[in-house]
Amino acid sequence: MLDATNRSGGTATARPRAGSSDLAVAVPTAAPAPAPAPGPAGRCVRVLLSPWSRLSLLVVLLASAAAVMVVLEPQQVLTDGLPARLGGVVGVVAYAVAYGACTVAFVPRPLLNLAAGALFGSQFGLVAALGGTVLGAGLAFCLGRVLGQEALRPLLRGRWLKAADNQLSRHGFRSMLAARLFPGIPFAAANYCASVSRMGLLPFLLATALGSIPNTAAYVVAGARASTPTSPAFLIALACIALPGLAGAVVAWRKRHRLRAG
Repeated sequence: MLDATNRSGGTATARPRAGSSDLAVAVPTAAPAPAPAPGPAGRCVRVLLSPWSRLSLLVVLLASAAAVMVVLEPQQVLTDGLPARLGGVVGVVAYAVAYGACTVAFVPRPLLNLAAGALFGSQFGLVAALGGTVLGAGLAFCLGRVLGQEALRPLLRGRWLKAADNQLSRHGFRSMLAARLFPGIPFAAANYCASVSRMGLLPFLLATALGSIPNTAAYVVAGARASTPTSPAFLIALACIALPGLAGAVVAWRKRHRLRAG
């Protein structure tokens, strides 16, 4: 409100009423307390869970598995055979599990496929070999995804590496299917390359199962009919092994020649 007119006849000046904001007193706020520094245990856990620590663990695991396979010599199963208690379905399942572990340890799949055919015949041998192939591929994929992907993805800087990663990430199923059908691509290399990409596990396993049938079946039949090397089945199996390998070598040579020419 305005004050009344003063006695000298002048008009009164307006005096604004003090608002609540003018009466408020600034209260200093306390600064947030700094986060406590991690103790020795926290720093140790952080180091152990870092990407490069996990990658180092993967390398140690794979090297240890390969060393164990060298000591155990799993190829002796071809001469000694399976134990008597591992017959029938139990033997097929046990061989598939051992097959998967051997592929993770870089044991060559052709030897394992030949052994499957020699031990179980064509039909059960194919089941054991395909089961072991999918199991081994899945184990390698999961190990690479959990222990190696985070450390290795920042290293995908080259043009060819980026192109391969993009192909596997965007067209995972058909790319892996082609890799399994093409005989020149190593099995373990395809597993770990797929694990570093953003390809899903289910398309990877499905493409592995379908793409591995022709080559695996040829080796299994050759192993099952090795005692009769002049039989038509053995000769057809050898042709199915040799012809894709020859075609792959020709394609690789042409690509190499074009790169040199360019």
